[in-house]
Amino acid sequence: QVQLVESGGGLVQTGGSLRLSCVVSGSTGSIYYMGWYRQAPGKEREFVSTINWSRGGTYYADSVKGRFTISRDNAKNTVYLQMNNLKPEDTAVYYCAADRTSGIGFSISSKEYQYWGQGTQVTVSS
Repeated sequence: QVQLVESGGGLVQTGGSLRLSCVVSGSTGSIYYMGWYRQAPGKEREFVSTINWSRGGTYYADSVKGRFTISRDNAKNTVYLQMNNLKPEDTAVYYCAADRTSGIGFSISSKEYQYWGQGTQVTVSS
């Protein structure tokens, strides 16, 4: 089992920054990818970014590329999402997720993740 706890959300003005954290506990040695997703009111959950837990390779959605940075600290069992130049359309509940299944390429589909955190709200005011 894997447990995920997000933190770091909040209210920020357009152009501001936030850093989300996701603390991972449990069977961390079996994780292949950690991902960040978001869900805005009335919309489907969408992929934001993913990182290979052991090798550190990263992948981003086009909508956040160049503004968001995903990273991990394996010693602290924590994944981060640094969000810069935030826009109102970034407003959503942000979730981290863990993928314990090996596969080819980055884990982008939400169906590839077996464990999810409770989410943290990010609100960007205009």
